[in-house]
Amino acid sequence: MAKKVYALMNDNPVARWAALILIALMMFFGYMFVDVMSPLQSMIEVERGWTPSAFGTYAAGEYILNVCGFLIIAGVILDKMGIRFTGTLSASMMLVGAIIKYIGISDFFQETAFCQWLGSWWVAMPGSAKMAALGFMIFGCGCEMAGITVSRSIAKWFEGKEMALAMGLEMAIARVGVFAIFSISPLLAESLGHSLFGKTTVVAPVAFCTVLLCIGLIFFLVFCVMDRKFDHQLGKGKGAEVNPEDEFKFSDLGKILGSRIFWVIALLCVLYYSAIFPFQRYGANMLQCNLDGISPQAAANIFRWFPIGAAVITPFLGAFLDNKGKGATMLMFGSLLLIICHLVFAFVLPATHSSLIAYATIVILGVSFALVPAALWPSVPKVMNPRYLGSAYSLIFWVQNIGLCFVPMIIGSVLQSSNANNEAVIAAKEAIANGATDTFIPYNYTVPLIIFASFGIVALLIAIYLKAIDKKNNYGLEEPNIKK
Repeated sequence: MAKKVYALMNDNPVARWAALILIALMMFFGYMFVDVMSPLQSMIEVERGWTPSAFGTYAAGEYILNVCGFLIIAGVILDKMGIRFTGTLSASMMLVGAIIKYIGISDFFQETAFCQWLGSWWVAMPGSAKMAALGFMIFGCGCEMAGITVSRSIAKWFEGKEMALAMGLEMAIARVGVFAIFSISPLLAESLGHSLFGKTTVVAPVAFCTVLLCIGLIFFLVFCVMDRKFDHQLGKGKGAEVNPEDEFKFSDLGKILGSRIFWVIALLCVLYYSAIFPFQRYGANMLQCNLDGISPQAAANIFRWFPIGAAVITPFLGAFLDNKGKGATMLMFGSLLLIICHLVFAFVLPATHSSLIAYATIVILGVSFALVPAALWPSVPKVMNPRYLGSAYSLIFWVQNIGLCFVPMIIGSVLQSSNANNEAVIAAKEAIANGATDTFIPYNYTVPLIIFASFGIVALLIAIYLKAIDKKNNYGLEEPNIKK
């Protein structure tokens, strides 16, 4: 049988899916590092003295520099310098930030004069929290830059092909990273902590995930070799002529920011994700508190089904979008499910203490988290010029990061203030102050969960509006991606 000859690398299904796997694994390891300490909030409070407010400020650190403008710069870098340079830079920044965070929470750092000085300077946070937040800032810049680079890479390698399915699979692989870390982080803190540090500690899982980020950087460098060959096939190699009409211009930023459809998508994105990612930071602890003080491992075992539910269904939704469409409708249903889940967590779970309800609600929230991202990100190439697609993604991520930066701090402050007179919380903190190391702090999460549900309500209204303007302007958000 004659061997089939492909005109371009991405015409070869093996090549394009191999490229996807390489960049998706980089994001898989990145997502593991993002939430490596999320199941260990109660442990870090006892081990390092981080209050909920300090933990919220640390969590917000991932987004602070992005909000201050780095993501806009990242989009320009992507459109001017290309996928390979930007991806390598982003993966390197993730690794450097992870190393700094590891140093911040390590035992040896706690004894240094620098750590003591950090604890006494600026806001009232332990020095370990400030150092970890600094590392998380640098990591966050790299992670968000990697996110837009991966989206741009998939749009390039899957143009006219299974784009929504590819984006769905990439997101699914990344979500499995969250599932994995919620599953193993408490185990690593105990087993690896005892073998390496002689005690249960949050340092062990952070060290483990830092090594994985190094592997992720290597995977992306392999992808760069493939992408360079693909560019040569496209006539975009070194020395190739570029049509001036196809070059990115700084004036394109004004065109993006002046677009109504951009702001509708960006606002929907920031509201929805503000009820998801900050919730991940507190979700395991919320389950501990609402299920009568179950262990961090037991809470993590329940919460881990949130990302795995999204991971399982997202590829199927991507395939449905590619062949049937209905993207705007999916955004509406995803927002509605988000509202229902947070209200169940706020009112039903504390009243019933039912593990079955907790599992069911977590899985339904995972379905919501599949519906919205699967429909949202493949919609952007439909409404934005390919010339500045990287900047469009970066500006959407920038708006998203504003919410992701401030919402964890707001939730942490609200959680602390709403429990200021909670007698059970006061008693637990007094026990810890007197030397108890196995005391659980039973916070009441009702007010933070109502805030999360409110974000979902506004997101639903915007999704309804988006469907209306799509119908009026024929953007094609309800149309399939694969044209037959």
